[in-house]
Amino acid sequence: MFSTTTHRGQRGFTLIEVMIVVAVIAILALILIPNFTNARAQAQTATCESNLREIATAAELYYSDVQSYPGAGNVTPTLFTNGSTIYLETTPVDPAAQVSTTPYAFTSTASSSQNGTAASYEIDCPGVHASFTLAKLTNSGTSTAPSTIIYVSGYGLESK
Repeated sequence: MFSTTTHRGQRGFTLIEVMIVVAVIAILALILIPNFTNARAQAQTATCESNLREIATAAELYYSDVQSYPGAGNVTPTLFTNGSTIYLETTPVDPAAQVSTTPYAFTSTASSSQNGTAASYEIDCPGVHASFTLAKLTNSGTSTAPSTIIYVSGYGLESK
């Protein structure tokens, strides 16, 4: 009633074929993983640059209304508030910061234009960036491998 035939023609993968597939997948992973890491570092730097430009825009809008820059301090919406006018809606967060709550720092070198001295400011990034992502920026420090970004009024973005 029941047949007990053996299946001699049954095919499967050999150990060599499986090992070749695993080796190909490993090689692809070795190629792709560093590219994803580089892309993430570049995205963090681009986000920081965007945040610095947003803060600089808020500082310039503040200056256009008050004729002086805000005092030095951590970048928060309250630093860029004049009466009921808020020039910075949210506190920007640097994705490359070692501690996510570390704020950007705003330093005003002169509160207003006095005696021919132009008012200026500097915004410091709290994060540490991969030096290859900062190659397009001017290096303002003495370090050969810059790791942070600053925004200097009148000059723009620089690495430090």
